Amino acid sequence: MSLPMEQKVRFAVVGCGHIGKRHAEMIQRHPECELLALCDTRSQDEVGMEGFDVPYFTDMDTMLSEVPGIEVVNICTPNGLHAPQSIKALEARKHVVCEKPMALTKASCEAVLYKALQAHRTVFAVMQNRYSPPSQWIKGVLDQGLLGDIYMVQVNCYWNRDARYYKPGTWKGTADLDGGTLFTQFSHFVDILYWLFGDITEIQGRFADFAHKDLTAFEDSGIVSFRFRNGGIGVINYSTAVWDRNLESSMTIIGSKGSVKIGGQYMDKVEHCHIEGYTMPELAPTNAANDYGAYKGSANNHGYIIDNVVDTLKGRTTLTTNALEGLKVVEIIERIYEKRNEQLV
Repeated sequence: MSLPMEQKVRFAVVGCGHIGKRHAEMIQRHPECELLALCDTRSQDEVGMEGFDVPYFTDMDTMLSEVPGIEVVNICTPNGLHAPQSIKALEARKHVVCEKPMALTKASCEAVLYKALQAHRTVFAVMQNRYSPPSQWIKGVLDQGLLGDIYMVQVNCYWNRDARYYKPGTWKGTADLDGGTLFTQFSHFVDILYWLFGDITEIQGRFADFAHKDLTAFEDSGIVSFRFRNGGIGVINYSTAVWDRNLESSMTIIGSKGSVKIGGQYMDKVEHCHIEGYTMPELAPTNAANDYGAYKGSANNHGYIIDNVVDTLKGRTTLTTNALEGLKVVEIIERIYEKRNEQLV
């Protein structure tokens, strides 16, 4: 059942790091939203959330019991906590907005999906790169079949993540809470690949840890090749061993009727478009990347996520990224990492 149009959607944010702050800011700015509570295991002073005049909790159970008016819980905690905290919110009959990745295993995603169906609540998977103008444009091009048969797709993700990012004593770089480079850094681009071209099979890969042996519990670089179930072949080349600053996130598509390359640091600009009988339109500007000081992340599109949550819950649209799509991204990464783990035995 949809929420009344005149009613504000009432949110709580769990996890008050960089992304949690962004969620809280977007909620407070939205005219149809109300932020009711914040939660983090650290103190409010420690996380720098003093500017938010709402109740602050260091325990999620306490927050859920003491603030009954919450309708949506935004999960912005370390990756390994996403599934159990999503389930906890669903058990309290709250809708969930879950940051990427939805979980670190397909089985955990399935547990979230089961609980959502049981509670009759919606899980919104955060994949904000779908909102960037180049992503929206290429989705339309492919849906119209303008590139013809898809022959090859190459995704390159070359970023910098060094000791400024992987600080001792934090969750980043750990096997149980971070999970791996594809989960934390590049799951947005795995999502774009799945969103545009569907599932993959015949996965092969080669992985290495060039610069992070003392910083992380997993690889920093990989080359992954595969076939699309819908036809064509693809490859993901990725690394966080780039010196000093991010290099690029790009996608090159070769089809029977044309070729396209979307490039830039964050897959934020169309660098090449040559399609039979087609004139490239002028796209809206892309939002700047999330800036975290020593490093940068993907585009700042979280406002669109909150818009979609409100519009979906009020019956004006459907969710942009559903929980099943969030599960598929995790499952694809899990299958890729099976190849990595075989090499490490």
